[in-house]
Amino acid sequence: MSPLAHILALPVRAYRLVLSPWMGHGCRYQPTCSVYALEALERHGAIKGGWLAAKRLLSCHPWGGHGYDPVPGADPEHDAAHRGCSHKDPTDAG
Repeated sequence: MSPLAHILALPVRAYRLVLSPWMGHGCRYQPTCSVYALEALERHGAIKGGWLAAKRLLSCHPWGGHGYDPVPGADPEHDAAHRGCSHKDPTDAG
């Protein structure tokens, strides 16, 4: 992960540490927005990953999307195994 991506990931990590435990488990998407943001930053770097994370956060509203929405460029085998599923991913922490 680039140094700028690490800096952009700090607020996400802070959210997961401080606020996420108090917010409950009502996320519309799988993986959750915080997991998506960290994965996008790791996989695509600060610019593209930050853009993908911002797009995802902006779509998280009552009239937005829902369901399984992986980071583009993610593992195709994992994507195929989880397409259309609505269960909680055991590797998801928040």
